[in-house]
Amino acid sequence: MSLKIITSLFIAVCSCLLTGCVQPNGSPDNTANGALIGGASGAAFGAAIAHRNPAAGALIGGAAGLVTGTLIGHSMDEQNQVGRMPPPPTPATPIPQGQPLSLADIKAMKNAKVSDDIIINQINNTHSVYNLDANAIIDLKNSGVSEKVIAYMMNTSTNVVANQAPPPPQQEVVVTSPGPDYIWVDGEWVWSSGVWIWIGGRWMYPPHAHAIWVHARWEHGPSGWRHTPGHWR
Repeated sequence: MSLKIITSLFIAVCSCLLTGCVQPNGSPDNTANGALIGGASGAAFGAAIAHRNPAAGALIGGAAGLVTGTLIGHSMDEQNQVGRMPPPPTPATPIPQGQPLSLADIKAMKNAKVSDDIIINQINNTHSVYNLDANAIIDLKNSGVSEKVIAYMMNTSTNVVANQAPPPPQQEVVVTSPGPDYIWVDGEWVWSSGVWIWIGGRWMYPPHAHAIWVHARWEHGPSGWRHTPGHWR
């Protein structure tokens, strides 16, 4: 192979590389580009310095250039791949088990699309008690917390007093238990902003072995009907 032919081949390969090799996702394939450039450059350089046998020089130079170009291109592809990797997701802040739920915890569960019944179960299981003022109620409402959950939170306090007797309990259908050891808790009426709201029955998991659920009750006194929240005993 003459030096002129090798030089022409090198120019042709470099011209093809102007468009560049690309990966299936459209990004540059530096490994392939490096192999082509290294092989072509090595062949041309080897032929140029091997005056007596330019073909052998091109063969040896091309092989060396191919290996070197491939390694360099592969290293560049690995660096680009690291740069394109999405940042690791920020882990959600876990809710402490067994500890009372804060207002932030309630809003976080609602944002995570946790159902009202599960939120109420968590309130019961953690023995959470709330004394909500007007600002806290507005904040919960603006955060998407349902009136059902807000009413239940308001009735966790022993300071809740209604000016009228609660209606008779509603008849409910006991749905299938989600698993063994769950206990069915009957629904109850809660007092919220001058109206009675019915909170349906639900399955709850006892916080410890042999735990017994004490149902909520309304007792009439001199100031009206006072609420005693349900709790585990």
